[in-house]
Amino acid sequence: MTPKLTILIPVYNEERTIVSVMDELVRTWADAQLIYIDDGSRDNSLALMKQHARSQDIVLTKPNGGKGSALRMGLEHATGTYTAVQDADLEYHPKEIRLLLDYAELHPGIVVFGSRFLIPNPNLYKRYLLGNKVVTMFANVLFGSQLTDSYTCYKLFPTEVLKALPLQGRGFEIEAELCGYTLKKGIMIHDVPITYSPRTLEEGKKIRFKDGMKAMTTLLKIRLGK
Repeated sequence: MTPKLTILIPVYNEERTIVSVMDELVRTWADAQLIYIDDGSRDNSLALMKQHARSQDIVLTKPNGGKGSALRMGLEHATGTYTAVQDADLEYHPKEIRLLLDYAELHPGIVVFGSRFLIPNPNLYKRYLLGNKVVTMFANVLFGSQLTDSYTCYKLFPTEVLKALPLQGRGFEIEAELCGYTLKKGIMIHDVPITYSPRTLEEGKKIRFKDGMKAMTTLLKIRLGK
């Protein structure tokens, strides 16, 4: 039977949090297709995933190439009606994917983003907030959209729509591709509010200033059709 939801979980050096994430995913999404993609971790992440995965879960591994390359690998195995992404930490709580899925089921054919900026999330770091706002505003100017959080991890797609996007990104620019190609195709994106508990740089936060610059370059190339 086709699962309603596939959740892709890219993992890179997350031995500290991955078991907690796996436990929470099973607790909240026992019927979902869970696909874990190890992106060449140098710690015990892969071993922990293999140890704690259920028999029906998929655990993939590849040489390190970035979040985008991991997501694209996992997407090849997605069979759910909808597909969402869960990072391998608990900055985003898996139970809130339900907010996106419920809205998507009521509005067939659209894409749903979980926005961290539609409700107060007081722990957001100012530099990341500013960077996201700049990238999101750039996307809105280019595509005439009204997004509030283009670089959110929580993006939920009808799987057939997601598989039809010409994704090529290897790193965090995959987020810009997911946003840009969707808007370029004229597919509606709706924001729903979610909560967010960011971790610190010391705890392993990976996105950097250069990723924001690459995001805007990627969006511009998509808009210009290059």
